[in-house]
Amino acid sequence: MSQFESRDNIEEENRQYKYIELLKDIVGKLKNELGRDITAHVETFGCQMNARDSEKLLGVLLACGFTSIDEEDADITVYNTCSVRDNANQRVYGRIGKLHSYKKVNKDMKIVLCGCMTQEESVIDKICQSYSFVDLIFGTHNLYKFAELLYYMYTGESNDELFVKRGKTIVSRWDSTTTICEKLPTKRKYAYKSGVNIMFGCNNFCTYCIVPYVRGRERSREADEIIEEIKALVNDGCIEIMLLGQNVNSYGKNLDNPITFAELLRRVEEIDGLERIRFMTSHPKDLSDELIEVMKNSKKICRHIHLPLQSGSSRILKAMNRVYNKEEYLDLALKIRREIPDIAITTDIIVGFPGETKEDVDDTIDVIKKVQFDNAFTFIYSIRTGTKAATMPQCDESFVKEQFDRVLQCVQETARDRVKLVEGQTLPALVEEVNEQDESLMTGRLSNNTIVHFKGDKSLIGKIVNVKCKECKGFYYLGEIE
Repeated sequence: MSQFESRDNIEEENRQYKYIELLKDIVGKLKNELGRDITAHVETFGCQMNARDSEKLLGVLLACGFTSIDEEDADITVYNTCSVRDNANQRVYGRIGKLHSYKKVNKDMKIVLCGCMTQEESVIDKICQSYSFVDLIFGTHNLYKFAELLYYMYTGESNDELFVKRGKTIVSRWDSTTTICEKLPTKRKYAYKSGVNIMFGCNNFCTYCIVPYVRGRERSREADEIIEEIKALVNDGCIEIMLLGQNVNSYGKNLDNPITFAELLRRVEEIDGLERIRFMTSHPKDLSDELIEVMKNSKKICRHIHLPLQSGSSRILKAMNRVYNKEEYLDLALKIRREIPDIAITTDIIVGFPGETKEDVDDTIDVIKKVQFDNAFTFIYSIRTGTKAATMPQCDESFVKEQFDRVLQCVQETARDRVKLVEGQTLPALVEEVNEQDESLMTGRLSNNTIVHFKGDKSLIGKIVNVKCKECKGFYYLGEIE
């Protein structure tokens, strides 16, 4: 047992490994009966934390003896859902209907739903009533019990403490947990890079956001456990890690021995063999001078920070409960620009928040022009049931579309100018994949998150190479290895 792990977490991990062994027997028998592999598919909806969770889900399935396939008509298909917007829920409902057609052909197919969407009681009610062919539903807090839940799904045994039966559907939804089990099997999508969860949940309660209700309150992992996990990843060939959390700047505040996110970064940088460090997401309200200083002096932290603005209007920011105003955001972003001139700053912007006026959007455009964002994910506000903003008077649709176009045009203009700044420079790029449009090209990512395409072969994947950024194509480069 590691000296850094709690005994409760170790006991729970051992418990889940016992269920994995039991499932191996079940899957083995199915293979013998059918004379073929028993297939599994995990489909991810949503953010990078969901993507990391899906790697855990697939890791457990593979450890149990399933064979992973890319198609959804597997013997067991898992949807790891997102609920950040209502239309994300609607998308999943449509896809579940497609799974039903597969299940009619393969009567023994198992359909599993998990993730943020299934933390909502109203969603569970709808699924159980309208999609009663779904076999298993569980939420975000008990994902680590996946193997145990699978065991009961396949055996038909009951466990009143773990789940309830709603018709034929097993439902296991928890409101919270203090358990953190990060040492269960994981199947990484990429050999050379990985996400690492450093904390879970959110305490911010932005009025448009459902995340605190479906992910729970903030819980930080012990720093020593995080360091151990990263060292193991590096030993397994990983050269870049992404530290993940709903608000990484809040990391460590609720630990028995508090530690700042900046100090965690210092410790991560000391790991031999690790070449690149990324993180997201940073909330502007508690991004410290200490963090800026650590990034400025680091040789491994990538020159990119994602700093969500949401709105440039102090009035709208207050209505959003963002806990900073326009001037405070500008002061912070411009300080980062001064201290780290080569950094790329990306952001999120919502247009059409309830009560927003043209003057509010003017403020947003003013911030865009002054900060000169390298890129921005710009969204039209959509009502999210269960949030405070959903009850506020909504903006006129045509007005929102007009304002969105204004914001998007400004973002694109400033982003193009920023991307062009490295034209002609030779910079290190992590080679990530073969280009999807041209197999003679490889696709790499610069430290500042800019994409560059260049001649090469797949033997370069996972390596950092020096690439001359020869031709800017708006938001990416054509280059050549030097």
